[in-house]
Amino acid sequence: MLENVKKGAQDLFNLPMEEKKKYWQYSGEMGEMEGFSKAFVFSEEQELDWGDLFFIVTQPPHLRKPHLFPKLPLPFREALELYSLELKNLAMAILRKLAKALHMETSEMEEIFEEGSQFIRINYYPPCPQPDMAIGLSPHSDGSALTILLHVNEVEGLQVKKDGKWVPVKPLQNAFIVNVGDSLEIVTNGAYRSIEHRVTVNSVMERLTIGTFYNSKYDGEIGPARSLISQEKPALFRRITYEEYRRVKVGSKLNGKSHLDTFRL
Repeated sequence: MLENVKKGAQDLFNLPMEEKKKYWQYSGEMGEMEGFSKAFVFSEEQELDWGDLFFIVTQPPHLRKPHLFPKLPLPFREALELYSLELKNLAMAILRKLAKALHMETSEMEEIFEEGSQFIRINYYPPCPQPDMAIGLSPHSDGSALTILLHVNEVEGLQVKKDGKWVPVKPLQNAFIVNVGDSLEIVTNGAYRSIEHRVTVNSVMERLTIGTFYNSKYDGEIGPARSLISQEKPALFRRITYEEYRRVKVGSKLNGKSHLDTFRL
């Protein structure tokens, strides 16, 4: 399964430009973020993102764009269908384990995330002629509960922030990298903290990854789990809708984790 989805991702980015245009993002329309997008912007004044991406909603099926998922080339469409279902099951299994570790009611975690939404973002970072003047992806935390990253090729680039320093994450063949996102930090009342991370580029090798973002229900609310709140441990975050979080996150661009302060009590 992994080899099929990795090959499909590689083939997708190898499509001729005329074919890619069928899956291009609608420009400037709020909410129309799905499809191919390019971010090859360069300036001598500042470090800018250097990459290419394909973004698509995969779960639940009724949220899929009719012009996009059903029109993906075979056999990639079938591979992505299977992969998205398996990754949903994996995400829920991890979330249940994390809930148990906190002595949190598993049913609370399931109520928030069982029917959650899932997005997949395929990231392509070509060799950059001046890697010291660009970055693959600016420092940020993800809005998801969990982000599950699969490397198509084992090229380094991901870095996580620990104790104020950037630490490289070495990819392993056919292994997933799992990041905690903002939604899980809010639901666990800060027990699990979202990971601030960035992506660097190099001048020699291309890098291709598949990121799967598992979120709460698209039309639901998130807030600290009731079983984790007490007089001794009051709620650190207010309850918010997914749409409110999305609006704040989009408005803040990619700027570390500063947007989370908007939701703190």
